[in-house]
Amino acid sequence: MTKRLLVSTLACALALSFALSAHAATEMKPKKEPSAAQMAARDRMTKCSAEWKAAKTGGKVEAGLKWPKFWSQCNTRLKAAKA
Repeated sequence: MTKRLLVSTLACALALSFALSAHAATEMKPKKEPSAAQMAARDRMTKCSAEWKAAKTGGKVEAGLKWPKFWSQCNTRLKAAKA
């Protein structure tokens, strides 16, 4: 009985120490700012998302067109317009 208690206590202590060390490791890392390319991609995603929602509610989406295909077309179009 005492052996089971000791083993379970040690297992709990070990699990707690891993959890605390993982939590401490995430707190130590400073947050990295997104690059200009990442910010541009997010901006394009936001614009394409707004276009998608407007097209869906307006019923102007081609039959069978799904978000991934729309995103690809929209992203390519926006990249070309910026260049």
